[in-house]
Amino acid sequence: MRLFLDANVLFSAAHSPGGRALGLFRLADIGRCTLVGSKHVVEEARRNLTVKSADRLDDFSHLLELLETVPEAPPKLVTWAARNGLPANDAPVLAAAVVSEADLLVTGDRTHFGHLYGQEIGGGTVISPGEALGRLLDADGA
Repeated sequence: MRLFLDANVLFSAAHSPGGRALGLFRLADIGRCTLVGSKHVVEEARRNLTVKSADRLDDFSHLLELLETVPEAPPKLVTWAARNGLPANDAPVLAAAVVSEADLLVTGDRTHFGHLYGQEIGGGTVISPGEALGRLLDADGA
């Protein structure tokens, strides 16, 4: 299963060592899924960690070793994503998830993506980190 991670999931995985977001990385490390993200989400997560938890930047760098960085989406696709009710900063996230052919767009941003939770859009389904973790654990009866 291919999971596109939003910046808040990357941030949480580095910031909260016992959280669900880090569980996604642990499952990726044993081959249960592939994690992908764009330069846009990686840089946003890095900026937020620098401000809020600079001591976790080394952990973040190690997590990035398990993340496949995918190309940014073309402007036309970002415009399409914005028409799905997303603000300018979040439309590139949905668009890049579509370009990456992710099965799931994993985001903890209920404010901007909440209206899309559970919906299949652009080939993938938008879900929370907890839901993603549950799907991965249920996939093989683990």
